[in-house]
Amino acid sequence: MKFGVVVFPGSNCDRDMIGALKDDLKQEVITLWHKDKDLSHFTTDDCIVLPGGFSYGDYLRCGAIARFSPMMKSVIDFANNGGKVLGVCNGFQILCESGLLPGALLRNKEQQFICKNVFIKGPHNAVLKIPIAHGEGRYHANDETINSLFSNNQVIYQYCDADGKVEDEHNPNGAVNHIAGICNLNKNVFGMMPHPERACNPALQNTDGKKVFSTLFNLS
Repeated sequence: MKFGVVVFPGSNCDRDMIGALKDDLKQEVITLWHKDKDLSHFTTDDCIVLPGGFSYGDYLRCGAIARFSPMMKSVIDFANNGGKVLGVCNGFQILCESGLLPGALLRNKEQQFICKNVFIKGPHNAVLKIPIAHGEGRYHANDETINSLFSNNQVIYQYCDADGKVEDEHNPNGAVNHIAGICNLNKNVFGMMPHPERACNPALQNTDGKKVFSTLFNLS
């Protein structure tokens, strides 16, 4: 499986993502520049990653300008043809802006940037400790969309405590229904605010991020 990591002006987590995938998870990684368009060397068994950061300086709205980059036009086609796409933090914002995922990421409830470890509850009720670092990570969608996400098992992560309890006091940004990550209906496009790439190396005393990639992409 190959991973293509898109680099936008203002990306600052691209090297973290590349290092985690290449060095910690031993995957083949290709760096993709935002002005390029060619994804012909990727198949639907591969994955394109939109990393965290401040693409285009977060002008207008987070991810609003990146959505129109030449590479994103190719990524949208790639996803619509069944290719796998992962967006982390700013990448999640770009996926929502592009329409590949429903909803939007709003300013955090307390109107402050948050950078800390949090617990998220994933598939099979596994609890993981993953860092967050965002100012606009409060997931929001209308009731119809939220009901559809839960009905179709599209909510891949929710904020929780260390024991897996989903309660308001452990929701760091005020996201609706404590949502930390979702996928599309076809289960090939994934977006999440926490940074699994920052929890893949034993030197960081946390390798729970590996479990995220393993769960989403069946990596060993």
